[in-house]
Formats: sequence, C-alpha cells, structure tokens
Amino acid sequence: MDELNLLRQAQRQHQQNQHHLVVRGLGEEIDLEIGPGDDDPSFSSSAAALVGVDPAADDHKSLLITCSQPQPTADGQPQPTPPQVEEHEGLLRLPGHTKKKKKVVKKWREEWADTYKWAYVAVHDNTSRIFCTVCKEYGRKHRRNPYGNEGSRNMQMSALEEHNNSLLHKEALRLQTASKEDAQLLEIERPVYVKALSKTAASILESILKRDPHEAEFIQSIQEVVHSLEPVLMKNSQHVQILERLLEPERCFIFRVPWVDDRGETHVNRGFRVQFSQALGPCRGGLRFHPSMTLSVAKFLAFEQTLKNALSQYKLGGAAGGSDFDPKGKSESEIMRFCQSFMDELYRYLGPDQDFPAEDVGVGPREMGYLFGQYRRLSGHFQGNFTGPKIFWSGSSFRTEATGYGLVFFVRVVLADMNKELKGLRCVISGSGKIAMHVLEKLLSCEAIPVTVSDSKGYLLDVEGFDYIKYSVLRNIKAQQKSLKEYLKSYPNAKYIDDAKPWSEKCDVAFPCATQNEIDQAEALAIINSGCRVLIECSNMPCTAQAVDILRTAKVVVAPAKATASGGVAVGELELNPEFSLMQWSVEDFENKIQDAVKQTYDRSIKAAQDYGILKENPESLVHGANICAFLNIAQAMTDQGKP
Repeated sequence: MDELNLLRQAQRQHQQNQHHLVVRGLGEEIDLEIGPGDDDPSFSSSAAALVGVDPAADDHKSLLITCSQPQPTADGQPQPTPPQVEEHEGLLRLPGHTKKKKKVVKKWREEWADTYKWAYVAVHDNTSRIFCTVCKEYGRKHRRNPYGNEGSRNMQMSALEEHNNSLLHKEALRLQTASKEDAQLLEIERPVYVKALSKTAASILESILKRDPHEAEFIQSIQEVVHSLEPVLMKNSQHVQILERLLEPERCFIFRVPWVDDRGETHVNRGFRVQFSQALGPCRGGLRFHPSMTLSVAKFLAFEQTLKNALSQYKLGGAAGGSDFDPKGKSESEIMRFCQSFMDELYRYLGPDQDFPAEDVGVGPREMGYLFGQYRRLSGHFQGNFTGPKIFWSGSSFRTEATGYGLVFFVRVVLADMNKELKGLRCVISGSGKIAMHVLEKLLSCEAIPVTVSDSKGYLLDVEGFDYIKYSVLRNIKAQQKSLKEYLKSYPNAKYIDDAKPWSEKCDVAFPCATQNEIDQAEALAIINSGCRVLIECSNMPCTAQAVDILRTAKVVVAPAKATASGGVAVGELELNPEFSLMQWSVEDFENKIQDAVKQTYDRSIKAAQDYGILKENPESLVHGANICAFLNIAQAMTDQGKP
C-alpha cells in the first residue's frame, strides 16, 4: 500500500506540474515533456515514453518517477525510502527495470527532440497529437506514425524518412515555399520611397500612388520630375493641370505574343507599347526584350524618352515598349519567329506619322531587321520609319556610336565648367553592351583611364586601365557572346570579381551603363568613398531615389540620362530626315554634330535651372534644369494645341 500511495502521489504532482501544450512554428523545437498519454493508440506509447514508461514493461514495475524531496513523517523527520525501491540519479526505480533500457529510451528521445524541430503539439478532437508543421497532418496519416515510439530506432527513422518523402508532405512544402517567395516579392515591391515635397507637388504624386500603387519604376521616375518642377508649379498654377494631364500616357498597349521554338513547342510572352505623348510630334522610343519588362518599366521608359526628345531641338514625342521575352540562349530562327509574332500585333500602331520604334536592351540590328521585315509584309509598303544602326533601310552608319560618344562629350562639357579635363582621370563603367563599349572606346581617344566593365555575373577590373589592344580583345569576347572571364586568359593580371558591381573601385568619373536602379544606397556610399566626383547617367534611372539623395548630399555632380543621351537622340532624329541618307558624313562631321547637340542641351538645362533660382554650382542644377526645360517645351505645345 505504501508503494501504491507513493505512486499515486507522484502521479498527481506530475499532473499538476506538467507543461502546457504549445503550438510551435516551423523551425521551433517541440516540447517533448507533454505529460501522460491519451486515448490515441498511436500516440500513447510515445507519451508513455515521454513520462518515463517503458512500453515493453508490465504494469507499473518499470515506471520511472521524478523524485521530489522525501515527505516528512508526523514527528518532522524525513520519511525513509522503502527498502524495495532503489533511488538512482533523482529517479525512483521499481523492481524489474533494467538500467540499460532507460538510457536507450532517453538517448532516442534526445535525438528525436532534435529531429522533430518542424513538429508541434496541438489538441485535435479532445486528444493531444503531434502534427507536422508543413502538411498539418498527424499520426498514421502518412501510413506509419513517425512521431510515436513504435518499433526499433531504425523503424522510427525509416518512418520519418517516409513522412518527409510522402507526396502529401512534399506538395505542402512546395506550396509553403511558393507562398513565402510570393510574400517576399510583394514585400520588396510594396515600399515606395517618397521624398518631402511641397503641398501641390505632394498632391500630384499622391494621385499617382493611388492610381498605380504597384508601378514602382514609373512612380520613381515621376517623383524625380515632380520634385524638380516644384518652383515651376509655384510660379504658374496653370502648369499643375498640364502636369497632371501629362503624367497619364496617351495610349498603352498590352498584347499576347505566341511563338514556337525549334522543338515545335509553343510559348507565350507579353508585349507592351506605351505612346506617352505626341504633343511635340510622332512618338519615338525603344523596344526592350528582357525578362524584367513590365507595364511599369514600359511607362517609365516612355516617360523618360518623352522628356529626352523634348530637350532636343527636334519635334518628336516619346514612346517605349518591348516584351518579357529573353533572347539569350535562343537560336536565330526562334528570335526571328518571336519578332514576327511580336510585330503581327504591334504593326497597326506604328507609322511615319504615329510611332517610330528604336533599339534598346535585347534589341539590336538583327532584331530590328526581323521586325521591319514583318512590318513591311503586313503594311504592304516600304517605309523607313524604324531607326537602327548599320542596316540598309535606316540610313545611318554612325547610329551605334552616337549615344556612347555623346556621353563622353557630355562629361567633357561638365568637367570644363569645373575647370578640369578628362585626360588622365580614372573611369569606372558598368555594363558591357554596345553603349558601354563605345563609352570605353571614346574615353581611350580622350586619354582617360577606363578600368572596369561588367556583366550580369560580376565585373572585370584592369587596374592598369584598358588600351586599344585590350579594347579589341573585349570586343571579340562580346562578339562571340563569351563571359568577360575570357579576358583573364590574355591578361592574367586583371581580376574578375563574381557577384559584385564595380562602384567600390577608385575612380574620378562613374558611367552606369547597365540598367535601372543598379546603384542603391550602399553602392552610392561606395562611389563616394572611391573618390568619384561626377556620375554620368548612361542608362535610364540607374540610381534609386535614396542613392540620388546620398550622392547629392556628398556634392557629387549627377548628369541625368535625359540630357546625357542627347547625342544619340540627335542622330536618331536626323535619321528620320529623308535627305539624311543622301548626306555624306565624315567622322569629324558626325562627331561635331553630336558635340553641338550635347553643348546645346547642357546650356539649355543650366539656363532653365537658373531661371528658377537654381545656381549653376548646385550639384542638382543639371537634373532640375533638364526636367524644367523639357516640361516647359511640352507644356507650351499642349497649351498651343488647346490642352489646358
């Protein structure tokens, strides 16, 4: 009777002190001390082991009871331990239990406690059960219970492996992973960095945020322009309505592009074309084939192109478009079939008085040739309303070099106003496309020292600087579509840094030529620490809004792409002149034409900034001046045409 009373008292005390059942999340460790078992046969043996019962033993002979302090007798003396009960390591052992079995069970439990980190305890139908966090199932739902203490250790591990390999568990894991990835993407896309603006400018931006909250690129480009136009809006309230009208594109086209690969399988991509404004004339803008292409990117590119064209002396509107098709890894026949399918839908929106497509990322002379050929077949007549380099119907043999050369000419004008020259300055270039390569080529002719180019996998650094021979090697590598690492075979002293950008390298001038938002806050700080004093935007919107603020705080002069691309814009617009193909241009005439366009754009931007109280010495003067000048040209045209 004394033994039974002691047993009952210990059980009551254990029940009072047992742990509460806690639901655990993925990656949290399960509390294995959950108290006595329940009426679930698949769980009872496990619960028995958790409180110390060996399921192989009979009745209470092998029960292990946590030993508390001995209870005092009536006279206050400690009660002696019954002789037939042996005390060992804080546990009361009843006769019939072997020490070896206890250690084995304890060892298994410790291993399972670590293994079951993805499990949790919950009550189901008034019964305590152990669930899988991923698939939310328990017990024999997986044919064999991986949670109970059934069978040998090998059987337990086999059941656990069977659980993890079950189709139910794998499908739940796949859905959970996909859900987490989607949530991360939404979290990345959701935040929009908003600057402190005046009340009028803030109301304009707020209306855009409400209308297009998920178009991060488009909102970012608008925010920069609205910030620059604050003094214009304060001076003339009529410009508020004009700006609100301008910020909504005239037309947006989204269409399906089905195409067939070389294996006969059908694929579907999405095509875009945004004709942002025709207030100054027919639209002109690039086509981009890249997986990152979205409606937001198309609208931002079209808006930027509208302002670029408005800065020039020629009268053209702005447009942009493309597809999320990736030409990398595709055969020529696959690219041709895609271009033909793309034009099957787009051709009806093009024309010499409506829209002129041009090149952009992923679209070169080959793609433009395929697009024009399909346009000619569908429209039934031959019209040179496509712009592109070195193809018989475009007329220009200098189109490829125009934008890259113009960028270098622009930095020379900026440096001249700072009483500096480009000769001997170290220059960092990102990207290795046609624009980046022509920037590098013209820097060499100006006796500057370009030290980097980059691709999607990293960047190439030649500390001694590239020369014409090294430039020739790079061009051959790019022509063969090989990695920039091939350069190291010819020049082993150079370095290729994987998964990095070149902005931490020491330089005086930076040329971001890759893509939008390639420079964030950390990279802006790296540019400042590298000693860079001038940043020439080669690609559209290469810096995030936060990065721009950091660069301006550090007094780094930022030349906006709207102004720096004036050389390419000028030559592209000259191509549309029917007499242009009849002109005989020498290299000197061509470069003089670009330099004149660059100088005029620079002077107009600086003057517009000064007219609204922004001094030339202000590092923001070029950005604000270019935006103000372009907007005023469009606003005047909209007013003249009866669009208040």
